[in-house]
Amino acid sequence: MSMRGNSVSAPVNRLAADLDRTLSHASVPWQELRGARLFMTGATGFFGCWLLETLKWANDRLRLGASVVALTRDPHAFATRVPHLISHERFTLQQGDIRTFDFPEGAFTHVIHAAVDATPLTSTDRRRAFDVSVAGTSRALEFAHARRASRFLFTSSGAVYGKQPLDLDRISEDYIGGPDPVNAAAAGAEAKRAAEALCAIYASGSMQPTIARCFAFIGPYLPLDGKFAAGNFIRDARAGGPIVVAGDGRTVRSYLYAADLAAWLWTILLRGQPMRPYNVGSDLAITIEELARTVASQMSPSPAVRIEGKTTHGGGGDRYVPSTARAREELGLMMTVGLEDAITRTVEWNAGL
Repeated sequence: MSMRGNSVSAPVNRLAADLDRTLSHASVPWQELRGARLFMTGATGFFGCWLLETLKWANDRLRLGASVVALTRDPHAFATRVPHLISHERFTLQQGDIRTFDFPEGAFTHVIHAAVDATPLTSTDRRRAFDVSVAGTSRALEFAHARRASRFLFTSSGAVYGKQPLDLDRISEDYIGGPDPVNAAAAGAEAKRAAEALCAIYASGSMQPTIARCFAFIGPYLPLDGKFAAGNFIRDARAGGPIVVAGDGRTVRSYLYAADLAAWLWTILLRGQPMRPYNVGSDLAITIEELARTVASQMSPSPAVRIEGKTTHGGGGDRYVPSTARAREELGLMMTVGLEDAITRTVEWNAGL
């Protein structure tokens, strides 16, 4: 199935335009990374790949001379997946588990902790995911403290707010709520809350943890076979359809494009106020059914959309939409890529794999 409009170009060229966008993003103080030495967890994930892509781009074009040590459980698999990143002379892979990794030698200026575990399905998985999040964050903070890193970024989640009230249009950082602690399915959200508390415990004059509470995203590197509705819809559409919506389609989400995500994360790391969380995402709400139909509209021919869940009378779907006023007003962060354009770019990039 092809995209409407222009023909598909090589993936590297499509990504180059996005990387140029992050390089020219007014909010990112790239020069503050000149000569920096960074340590990154979660480098193999969606966030990590975009952070490495943008750092490589800035390094090469601005001659920053920054270097990064990226932690991964499987260096060979990662190198096979993204050889153009791993072959960079200033990028080094270190094998290890986030909970027990050996501290690399030398001084580090910045630490980015973006490691997450897979979606938990069983009680054993949930226990491991909780441990990875909490013990892993403790280990990353301990490392940052030991190596005297002055800036630390923790990629948290909007899930720390718990269930968003249906009458709350957008959820702000000042909202005091939380997931149900006796609901095992909320263990991942509780782990993020505990990890944020660890950041507060470790905060001191010498280390300045910053927190990005991340919502929903779309873009290259987003898995098409996991827990992300946007990725699953694109997978279904590329296969010719139908695009399957498991629920009744009334769940409300919002989506920030990956290039914007990377710019926001770099800005929060470098300019964010320590221990003042920033929501990261789009504040433009869309229902899951509308998302599925928007994905379908970007394809030629357009696949069918099948809503599998039953609609009940009254109320509405779950809502998960952030207020981004703090990020906009304090850090100058804006969404620069609209949803339809973001879908187009994501589909085209995957078509070139």
